[in-house]
Amino acid sequence: MKSRISAWVVIGLMGLTLVLGIGAGTLISRDSIFDQLNKFKDVLALTQKFYVDTTNVDKLTEAAITGLLSKLDPHSVYLPPVQTKQETERFQGSYQGVGLEILSFNDTIMVSEPMGGGPAGKLGILSNDRIVRINDSTAIGLTTPQASQKLRGPKGTKVTVTIARPGESKSLVYEITRDNIALTSIDASLMLPDEVGLVTVNKFSATTKDELTAALKKLKEQGMKRLMLDLRGNPGGYLQQAELVADMFIDGGTASHPKKIVYTKARSAELEETYFAKSGDEFEKLPIIVLVNNGSASASEIVAGAIQDCDRGLIVGETSFGKGLVQHQWNLSDGSSLRLTIAKYYTPSGRLIQRSYEGKDFQEYREEVYNRNEKEGENVGHKRDAANDSTRPRFYTEGHRVVYGGGGITPDYIVKPLDIGEPTKDLLRRDSYYPFITAYIDREGKSIRAKYSAGYRTFVKEYELSDDVVNEFRASLEKKGTKISDDAFKKDQAYHKARLKAYIARGIWGEEGWIASMVGVDMQLQKALTLFPEAQKIAGLETSSKGKKLD
Repeated sequence: MKSRISAWVVIGLMGLTLVLGIGAGTLISRDSIFDQLNKFKDVLALTQKFYVDTTNVDKLTEAAITGLLSKLDPHSVYLPPVQTKQETERFQGSYQGVGLEILSFNDTIMVSEPMGGGPAGKLGILSNDRIVRINDSTAIGLTTPQASQKLRGPKGTKVTVTIARPGESKSLVYEITRDNIALTSIDASLMLPDEVGLVTVNKFSATTKDELTAALKKLKEQGMKRLMLDLRGNPGGYLQQAELVADMFIDGGTASHPKKIVYTKARSAELEETYFAKSGDEFEKLPIIVLVNNGSASASEIVAGAIQDCDRGLIVGETSFGKGLVQHQWNLSDGSSLRLTIAKYYTPSGRLIQRSYEGKDFQEYREEVYNRNEKEGENVGHKRDAANDSTRPRFYTEGHRVVYGGGGITPDYIVKPLDIGEPTKDLLRRDSYYPFITAYIDREGKSIRAKYSAGYRTFVKEYELSDDVVNEFRASLEKKGTKISDDAFKKDQAYHKARLKAYIARGIWGEEGWIASMVGVDMQLQKALTLFPEAQKIAGLETSSKGKKLD
């Protein structure tokens, strides 16, 4: 065991020093790595030999690696083999399987949504279907990961799925041929009033730029003259994709003054990079507003920061997460991986995106973004609240507007989500809407699909959720022991209606139906729709009084 550990360590050190361009002798003599490795090897060997209970050397080693990384920064992490595989699939953009989004609900595997163009959807499997058998085994009692593992498999292989569908007296049996399934990074692209196109991006994967280009071209054909880019809740992804997306909207500047998108600083100069915009994209004159919140991180902040610093458009919402550390991933021999921070991100004006994590444990670091007490209102240039910003470093955009550092991207207009009461927030935390609407779709889904066969746009425009259904929802909560006062429930009645309607739309038409149904109670989006004249003004796109470009 000792010889195997030593060999692995030496190989790892050699690979690391080659990547960093550092001589192995210098690295070892400076940090006394071999001395410390020998100490760890002795502790591990003594533990395995003499500890009172049987030990698992693999788990102890992983725990030691995790402990080591916890002394660095919050984003340097070790990923076990299974998680490495899942993360690779998530950001590479595809996997092999049947193309179903599923979840385990009351010991039953529910179909949340058949993925567009996937083999399961093509065969006619619908949202809200129950998967009761997979091949010859029952699916009752399976967890979501267990069912997912059974449904996935190599392209061209078959899996038999037995479906129980509300309204059908007999089970439905589907033989599905597995295929490559695209994991899209765009949840939805749809038209809003006043020629505004909305695109929601959930991550920056290997295919995001291509997906966004296709979505924008589709919206342009539908009459889009302005763009709302929704990066709320987007945790980031590939740096190169963030650079490519930002470059779609920012011109290259001049030979003497090229426009930066983002740059990095590292301990080792050869790891530093600067990304510049290039001219020639068809969307460089498209008025744009970017939505962010405290869940927008990393690559999302690169895009938002570049748009803001280059005076290309407005940022609306809440201050973003503040993750500005560059990780490089090393894949290890057992299928696990190490993500190690090697540099820091800076916006074109010089703002460090990363917020401070010194002296904070991981939980405190994660939670502090949700406890900010931001003041709503206009936050453009010198109109920022000087009292709140007096301790923050000042930077300047291309147009000499003031922006502030200190971590994250602070919006030009700070707008908080709809103010709902604590009882309603508790319903959201416990996902109390989903069980009720599942039963409702079982009962009414067939007729809704038939009546609104033209699609979700007609449904959103014409369907009105009755007070009787809302009251039925409340009664179902009370039956399960959730008591809400009349005043608290009445205060958020409009929100309850919108969310229940959105669940119906998602259950039948997917994410675009959900977003279209929630527009009326999305305060950040509603405010952003009024700000395109301001966005066009700072971008140098002349507008009429109605906010339309003058030709």
